[in-house]
Amino acid sequence: MKRLLGLNWEAIAGVLAALTALILHLLHIVDQSVLLPIVLVLLALLLVRDLRRESQEERIRASVERSEGALRDIESALRPPEAILVGPSELRSSTEQFVRRIRGEVVWFNVCLLMFRPQRTFDMLLRPIIENPLVTSVEFISRHSEKELWQTELMPKVAACSGANKVKEPEWHEVEGTVSFILAKTGSDGKEEALVSFWDEPFMSMVPGKQIPRYVFHVQAHSGLVARFREIERSYRLTTG
Repeated sequence: MKRLLGLNWEAIAGVLAALTALILHLLHIVDQSVLLPIVLVLLALLLVRDLRRESQEERIRASVERSEGALRDIESALRPPEAILVGPSELRSSTEQFVRRIRGEVVWFNVCLLMFRPQRTFDMLLRPIIENPLVTSVEFISRHSEKELWQTELMPKVAACSGANKVKEPEWHEVEGTVSFILAKTGSDGKEEALVSFWDEPFMSMVPGKQIPRYVFHVQAHSGLVARFREIERSYRLTTG
């Protein structure tokens, strides 16, 4: 039924009428003068069909233009996210990608130094940054309570890396709050991004003897949070420990 409805019956009727008229004329059943009205009727049918098709095409064109305009409005209204939540299944790969793109000065603010106790974690997060020739300095702003961890756990591991001289002595402060972040440039355009985590559940797994990040926020370069993190970092640098 759908196929039958889809057929161009006007064209079929016109062809049949023309063939019938031609056969009748060849058989000398109808006079030549009869063919002229038939031809005119067929031409009129074709003209009506073309006019109707042109009208349909104009409606389709107008509908497409409206759809394209609506899509443009939607695209202009959409904004890229300022921060992306990275969960446990993607944490390792996302962090490694971030670390590989880092260059210039890298700031680690209020990060849990205990997480660097496993050599594998150190090799995944910190060693690539220290040994990256595009990184010029690595600075920590940490709590006084983590001095011993720095001396016993971090310093020997850092000393074994090429480029260890880029790692400065941490600035020790009484850091308030549970937010921690890695702040650095991640491209040749000089824009900064940040990886943000929190010292608390559910963002960090509090396992006895170690603390393991479970969720982090990847703050994009266009976010106003990046400038705010830089302000926080500078405010601690300007205060005494």
